[in-house]
Amino acid sequence: MPSSWADKLNFPLLLVVATAVTGLIWLIDIVFFAPKRRAAMRGDLPILVEYVQSFFPVLFVVLVLRSFLFEPFRIPSGSMIPTLLIGDFILVNKFSYGVRLPVVHTKILDTGSPERGDVAVFRYPQDPSLDYIKRVVGLPGDTVQYENRQFLINGEPMVVSGDKPYTSPVDDSVVFGAIAREELLGEKSHEILEFTSENPKRSGIFTVPEGHYFMVGDNRDRSNDSRFWGFVPEQNLVGEAKYIWMHWNEGIIWNRLFGSIK
Repeated sequence: MPSSWADKLNFPLLLVVATAVTGLIWLIDIVFFAPKRRAAMRGDLPILVEYVQSFFPVLFVVLVLRSFLFEPFRIPSGSMIPTLLIGDFILVNKFSYGVRLPVVHTKILDTGSPERGDVAVFRYPQDPSLDYIKRVVGLPGDTVQYENRQFLINGEPMVVSGDKPYTSPVDDSVVFGAIAREELLGEKSHEILEFTSENPKRSGIFTVPEGHYFMVGDNRDRSNDSRFWGFVPEQNLVGEAKYIWMHWNEGIIWNRLFGSIK
């Protein structure tokens, strides 16, 4: 699951409150106190108003950008290896799956829906205070079957090719037992990771309800995903993961800076 900055402090709520309070103070000053200062030909501002005039524009811009355009996240787990590594800092496009109000998450503008193969951030259905990140495998109405480490969507097998040892980009070492393969989901091709010496994760047939999505990690044998806890409701969607803007986990991996997410 990705961790949004300052999640423990409920950063979206704090940002909304701070923006509202500073904006209200500025508005009160403009309406009631600024005219009196001008009439008295006083140019000095109360220190509180000075601070408000400095902070409100910054808070407002951050609120708009974070709520409706892009939000930064950090990847704390390995469930999306090899696509995303522990320590990747990513940008999530909040506009991709509909514009939503901050804090209450009510959709106010429909701008699109997830496509098969997207890497999506969503609020974990069993605990919406947690943000998870997985790949979209099943769309509303799909029948998803997972057998022998291969997905079949509505009876059509998703093509998996290649079979090479996985080399970690962190230290260029071969990860014991890890096999990298190429998977084609719809029209999107991406790498997945398998540990063929381990028993495959839960197999079965899943019918995706309307208004829900089936999400799976690229680290197929080490991901806690829809195969275990079910489907993601549309209202839990946060946005599409688009870019890795840096990597930091006991060091920088330079070739991961400003890369797109496939």
